[in-house]
Amino acid sequence: MPPAETAPAPEPSAAPTVHAGRRRRSLPDETGVIVALVVLVVIVGLLRPTFLQPATLFQQLSGAAIIGILALGMVFVVVIRDIDLSVGWMFNFAAVIAATSMVAGLDPFLGALVGVAFGGLLGLINGVLAVRLRIPVIIVTLGTFSAFRGLSLVVNESRAVVPPQKDHLFFELMQVKVFGLIPMIAIIFVVLAVLLHILLQRTRFGYRVQAMGSNPDAARLAGIPIDRTRIQVLVLMGLVAGLAGSLFLGFRQAIDPVTGGDYLLPVVAAVIIGGTPLSGGRGTILGAVIGALIIQVITTGILFLGVDVKWSTFVTGAVIIVAVAVDQLVRRQRERRQRTITDAL
Repeated sequence: MPPAETAPAPEPSAAPTVHAGRRRRSLPDETGVIVALVVLVVIVGLLRPTFLQPATLFQQLSGAAIIGILALGMVFVVVIRDIDLSVGWMFNFAAVIAATSMVAGLDPFLGALVGVAFGGLLGLINGVLAVRLRIPVIIVTLGTFSAFRGLSLVVNESRAVVPPQKDHLFFELMQVKVFGLIPMIAIIFVVLAVLLHILLQRTRFGYRVQAMGSNPDAARLAGIPIDRTRIQVLVLMGLVAGLAGSLFLGFRQAIDPVTGGDYLLPVVAAVIIGGTPLSGGRGTILGAVIGALIIQVITTGILFLGVDVKWSTFVTGAVIIVAVAVDQLVRRQRERRQRTITDAL
């Protein structure tokens, strides 16, 4: 009687490959930028130990708040494969309108709301122009960049606008430090980041934004209102810019004619460094927060080390290049790993 045939031994490498791939994928996408931030803090702290004092570390969060808040809104714009070049002057113009309304006698809380609403109006203008004229957002906002700047200068008469109600609760709240360490503007920054993360990752609007950025044609065929979604994203960007302007006004108690004009580079840098690709389709709010903190730590670290602050712009540009290069490498590695896992299955 012939011996019974034994079943062939299973391939030993298939299952471990899949499991290893799954283990690697379990790390969040923001792991790299979080590690980069920790490394930067440690390096500056080793060279200047006073940098590691709690008050100084929390001050980094406060210093990154305005750029970070603007970056949170820009994440949505980049996810749909656009860039809003007018963000800095929307911020400035909204703050000027808020301050002017306070000077005219409006309650500062209401004046701040006016600034937020006005920012939303500016975003609506960008959105309607882009959709109705069928012009890319980057081209529309190249024009509104100058238009908003010019109108802001007309309103503020090329002078700083200083609200007179310095002892009002609105301004006092912006100076509060929780536990004597955490500035109120930093807390608002974190809370807003959580809310916008939920909006992007857990709502129908966020799904539409990411689907539109991944494949606009497929999104249109799936019934997603492309034009309306683009307008909504740009209105959101305007509202966030208006909020940042009102918060800045409350924190600094004044707005001058040039503040915000150079915000575009650090805002886009925070988004890209944080891991939101310019190719669109996906975005990370946490990454934008970490990206803004990295830029802030670079700027502060340069000051702590006694280097001319002008070098911070160069370093920021260099970090953008590195971040884009790393993003491309990670994306290619992820695609190769995905193909390997698919073949193994």
